[in-house]
Amino acid sequence: MNNAVELFRMTDLSFRYPDRDVLRGLSLTLTGGRFYGLLGPNGCGKTTLLDLLMRLRRPEGGQILFRKRELTAYSRSDLARAMALVPQNFYINFPFTVQQVVMMGRYPNLPRFAPPGPDDHARVDAVLETADILALADKQVTTLSGGERQRVIIARALVQDTDVMLLDEATSNLDIRHALHLLNLFRDQVDRQRRTVIAVFQDINLAAMYCDYLLFMKDGRVAVQGETEGVLNPETLNDIYGVRAQVTYRKESQAPQVIYRR
Repeated sequence: MNNAVELFRMTDLSFRYPDRDVLRGLSLTLTGGRFYGLLGPNGCGKTTLLDLLMRLRRPEGGQILFRKRELTAYSRSDLARAMALVPQNFYINFPFTVQQVVMMGRYPNLPRFAPPGPDDHARVDAVLETADILALADKQVTTLSGGERQRVIIARALVQDTDVMLLDEATSNLDIRHALHLLNLFRDQVDRQRRTVIAVFQDINLAAMYCDYLLFMKDGRVAVQGETEGVLNPETLNDIYGVRAQVTYRKESQAPQVIYRR
């Protein structure tokens, strides 16, 4: 996908929960083939925005275009073939095996009522290995640790083979080795396959290492946005989070990194 092609256009979006407004007149255009980092204080609307893009929620007002068509014009199956979501919280109460849960990610690509074929099984096996959960394939997901379950959900999203991946703090429950491994995988998909990743991060330094473009939200809007090295600076951090920090380029991470002041 050419990174100049418009992917999403959001115009004057608003959304509220019963007790508070979350998004207030948010307007934003995202192009394809980039790794976006979505950052901001707790409660600023990051997860809500991803839910709106996946059509898990409907905006109170405004418009969302996906590939220049109204998001509501797409069927659920169309969206499942185009976008995959790794949610912040995902609970599985039934004793499915890891392999069964990951295979669920193939269903949008299968003809109606058709069982998975050899190619689907091969794809699942490859992703299980990539996510370092092949040894867990026959285990019930209800017996896994939080980090293991998170890798299962990431694997389920990966086997959908979509052009767009939405990650809601997808690596927050992972140890640093698995977090880096999977973020490297997503980065490689953006670079080699021109896929698009839109990821919510709490860890600004991890976002800076992997993202081309940062979107800082505040008060229900995108307050600061731009290329990572252009917008990650002390002024942005003070404005968005109210913290004092230095930003230095680190050759070890090949990215700007934040050093906080007490």
